[in-house]
Amino acid sequence: MRFLRSLLIFQAGAYAGFAAAAGVMKQALPSRGDEESDELALVTIFEGKELKSRATSFRGGSMLAWFGGIAVDLRDAQLAQDAHLTLNAMFGGIAVRIPEGWRVESKAKALAGGIDVRTRGADDPSAPTLTIDGLALFGGIAVGAKGSAPES
Repeated sequence: MRFLRSLLIFQAGAYAGFAAAAGVMKQALPSRGDEESDELALVTIFEGKELKSRATSFRGGSMLAWFGGIAVDLRDAQLAQDAHLTLNAMFGGIAVRIPEGWRVESKAKALAGGIDVRTRGADDPSAPTLTIDGLALFGGIAVGAKGSAPES
């Protein structure tokens, strides 16, 4: 019984610590960028965020989902040369929708999470290329065109 009580106290302390850290992080890491922005810095902590980009020269940026989710639609954006996105999902998820024809080069890593990159019609080496890196830690990252089949 003593062990269970200690475990419950530890668990309650961990949740309180997560909540306090989330409050501090929300103040320290505000989101930047909107539908017209060429660079994004999106942060969600214990919340969700959706964005449909219409950028004329999308260069990339960063996204952090911590116990939250981010959904970004880049199908109406024009990709700049050397576009780069850093995606970090910790106990959360990030979904990035891209248009058919874009190539995606992924250097992202997963630890007890998953990364799914699917492209469609991106066999042309001169196609616009989006480079992604980052980490899925107990979370997920999905990048792809709607209706894409998994890459072989």
